[in-house]
Amino acid sequence: MSEQSEQSGQSEQSSQSDNGLDAEQVGYKQSLGRRQVQMIAIGGAIGTGLFLGSAKNLNSTGPALVISYAIVGVIAYLLMRALGELVLHRATSGAFVSYMREFFGERGAFVTGWMYWLNWALTGITELSAVALYVQSKAESMPKWATVLIALAVVLVINLLSAKAFGEFEFWAAILKVGAIVIFLIVGLVFVIGGIHLGAHKAGFSNLWSNKGGFWPTTGAFHWYGPLLVMSSVIFAFAAIEMVGIAAGEMKDSRKEVPRAINAVVFRIGVFYVGSILLLVCLLPTTSYSANPAKPTNSPFVTVFQQMGLGWMGDVILGVLIVAALSSLNSGLYSTGRVLRSLGVSKQAPQFTLKMSESGVPWAGIVLTSGVYVLGAILNAVDPDAFTTALEAASVCVAFTWATIFACQLRLRSLVKRGVIKKSPFQMPGYPYTSWVGLGFLAVVMVMLAISGWQESPKFWDKTDFLVVVLGIPIIAVLLGLGWLAVRKNVVANTGDKLKAVWSNDGPTYPKDEAPDLDAASVTD
Repeated sequence: MSEQSEQSGQSEQSSQSDNGLDAEQVGYKQSLGRRQVQMIAIGGAIGTGLFLGSAKNLNSTGPALVISYAIVGVIAYLLMRALGELVLHRATSGAFVSYMREFFGERGAFVTGWMYWLNWALTGITELSAVALYVQSKAESMPKWATVLIALAVVLVINLLSAKAFGEFEFWAAILKVGAIVIFLIVGLVFVIGGIHLGAHKAGFSNLWSNKGGFWPTTGAFHWYGPLLVMSSVIFAFAAIEMVGIAAGEMKDSRKEVPRAINAVVFRIGVFYVGSILLLVCLLPTTSYSANPAKPTNSPFVTVFQQMGLGWMGDVILGVLIVAALSSLNSGLYSTGRVLRSLGVSKQAPQFTLKMSESGVPWAGIVLTSGVYVLGAILNAVDPDAFTTALEAASVCVAFTWATIFACQLRLRSLVKRGVIKKSPFQMPGYPYTSWVGLGFLAVVMVMLAISGWQESPKFWDKTDFLVVVLGIPIIAVLLGLGWLAVRKNVVANTGDKLKAVWSNDGPTYPKDEAPDLDAASVTD
């Protein structure tokens, strides 16, 4: 394209953005600073998936789990780079919903928003129930319902105060989680390098290949594709790493802080995740770790410290588990409040969700999600098996969200190459291959989830993961289709029947004087 036409396209881009896409940002306060952003980025990647869930994977996979975490870590880094390009193209608290609206239209935004909300609704319910379980393991007389209400009240108050209050909580929670891992890494390295015994077992790097079945066990209960089968649960351990994208809309300087946070992610993933799993393998045989992570005492970190004769560290890890669960709840309320508001802007969610406080908090969506958390925790207490299935479904939602980020990055860059949109200052390396690798990997993970589910039990209805993929995904798709039909009339009225993506291959889909107009006044009280 000529320079004149490129300038014209960029001018129309600005106009298009001002008319509609930025309307959902009205009312938010840019109050998140550098230290909060840095810790939100790392804190989102450290949670109960590492502290507790890794025990089952170690037991079923062996030392090759290190490779599983390394591969998912690379994909997570590529995801963050794709997200970074989108954020520096346009920072918005609507994040994935807003990007899908811009590049794939209103229906894409509807599906993405509700899938992301479903992810956090399911995850939050489980985390809330987990907090009650953790507390009751030390205080048996404490009723679970009381713990649930107290935990929810804490994170609810934090979220309702301000984005800065959310950032402060995540900062200190991340400090605690990182501190616990650093202590483990230091103590673990001393034992491994020194060849010190943990009980009857000698620590050392030789455990990588002297473990039962070797580094990559394939006999007995193990399978050669075992490290691939656990990818879905490993992905769930990395869930919330994309929180930076939502927080970008409330950062003081997202164009400076987002690249810094993302560039540091690959180092932190390598040290905290891959490093921790590597040390756990080198310290004890993987069969020493519990195959049942339901109890907080089955955390692989607790197991190691007990073998070291540091049983009191089990209580410390329990405290970290509680903080990690509260941090997840905190992130869930923060993100769903903003995503629901982004949906509400386009009449794709109840208009109640548009309400904001004077401190720039979309309190209505946060309260709505909190109500779902309480109802879910009650149902979980009545029928825990139902929510075991729901937790597995959350992994599918995470994979879907990651896929939308890769897809939006591919569309953004294709428009940049056509001269329709100006280049983002922080571009995804290896385009288009890296995003396609990410999408291909997520597709493989879904296949592996179904295979692992099929092997889970001889009884058909106990093959949870298989049923989630084969039956759950179609059911969710049907429900979302019905939901879109229910709101489509309102969306058409709100946008003037402009449901397509903002951009075509040649420029704005709709002429300047017909651009979708989401009046800022319509999203304020």
